[in-house]
Amino acid sequence: MTTGTTTAAASKGRTAEARLSAEEARRMALRAQGLLGAPDRRAGVRGVLRHLGAVQLDTISVLARSHELVPYARLGAVGRTAVESAYWTGDHAFEYWSHAACILPVEEWPHFAFRRRAMKARGHRWHVMQDSERSCAAVRDRLRADGPLTATELGGAKNGGEWYDWSETKIAVEWLLDTGEVVCTRRRGWKRVYDLAERAVPDALLHDDIDDAECTRRLVTQAGAAMGVATRADLADYHRLKGEQVDAVIADTGLVPVEVAGWSKPAWADPAALAAESSAKGGRHRTTLLSPFDSLIWDRPRTERIFGFTHRLEAYVPKPKRVHGYFAMPLLAGGRLLGRVDPAREGTTLVARQVSLDGPKAVAPLARALREAAEWVGCDTVRIDRCDDAKLAAALVTALD
Repeated sequence: MTTGTTTAAASKGRTAEARLSAEEARRMALRAQGLLGAPDRRAGVRGVLRHLGAVQLDTISVLARSHELVPYARLGAVGRTAVESAYWTGDHAFEYWSHAACILPVEEWPHFAFRRRAMKARGHRWHVMQDSERSCAAVRDRLRADGPLTATELGGAKNGGEWYDWSETKIAVEWLLDTGEVVCTRRRGWKRVYDLAERAVPDALLHDDIDDAECTRRLVTQAGAAMGVATRADLADYHRLKGEQVDAVIADTGLVPVEVAGWSKPAWADPAALAAESSAKGGRHRTTLLSPFDSLIWDRPRTERIFGFTHRLEAYVPKPKRVHGYFAMPLLAGGRLLGRVDPAREGTTLVARQVSLDGPKAVAPLARALREAAEWVGCDTVRIDRCDDAKLAAALVTALD
C-alpha cells in the first residue's frame, strides 16, 4: 500500500490518499465482510447483522435459507434455531427494502426514513387499492387491538388468483409497511408478522426527523465500512441508492479516496479497513460455501472485479439452459472463489448435484466445506452426482471418504 496522488484523480476533484494493489483490496473486502480474521463469536449472529448492515432474504431453501447461510459462512456451524432467534426475538431487527428485502439492525430504522417518505410521496404500491383509507384503517385497528398478526390473520393475503393477486388487506398492510406505520420484526412459517411501528420500534429510534441527505450519508458510510473498499457503483448498490445520492454525500462520509490497481473507476475505502490492512499479519481465511445472495458476492460486477469470478443465479433459468445448477453456491477458500456446487438434501444425505472446480487445489477445500455443511444441516453422508472433470470428481470422492 502506497500513498500519493494522480493527475486523473485530481482532475475529478478527488485526491487519492492511497494506492492499493488488487490483492490488498481483495483482503480488505474479505476482512470487512467478516470472512478474513477471527470471527467475533461473542457478538454472534446479531453482531454479523450489525456489521454487515443488511442480510438479504429469499424464499429459496436448498441447503438452508439465505439469511441462515450468511452467519453460517462467517461463524461456522451456529445452531439454525439460534440464527432465527437472533434475528426475530425482541426488538433487535426489522425487515425492509435495502439491497432487496433484507433483515436490518433496528438501529438503522431512522436511516430509512428517506425511503419511507419517497414511498409515501409516490402515493401507492404497484397495486392500487379500491378503498385505501378504509383498508388501512382496518389494518391499524386490528393490529392495535390484537397485536402482531400475519396477513392471513388480518383477513387473508390473496384473492385466489396468481401469486401477486393480493387481497385489499395484504395491499394495505404492505403499503403501511412501505411507509413506516407498520413494521415486520419477525417471520412465522416464512410469513411476515406485522406490528405497529409505534409499538415495535424502540422509542429512541422511532422518529423520521433525519433529512434525506443525512439518511443517505449514514447508509453510504455504513456500506463503505461493510465493503472495506468500493467504487461509487458499489456504494450505491449496497442499499440500492442512486449514484447521484452517493455523489451528494460522499465527501462527508469519512471514506478515503483510493486507487486500486486494475479498477477502472475511482474508489473509496473505510479508514478502519485501511488501518487493518496496514497492520494485519496474515489472518485466518474462512473456507465455506456462500449463498448467491451473500453480501460479499450479491453485486455481480463487483464480484467479477475483485475475484475474477463470474456468477449467475440460475434458479429462474430453464433447466436445460443452466450451466452450474439451480442454486449454485460459490466455494470460498484461501480468500479466493475456487468453484461452486449446486446442493440438495435427500434425507440425511447432502447431495452435490453439480460441481465445478477451479483445478486440483479446490478439491480439499470443497471436501471440507461439504462435510461441514452436511453436519450443520443434519446430514451424515455426502454424495457427488456430477462433476464434469472425471479426475477432479474422483479426487473429491476420495477426499470425502
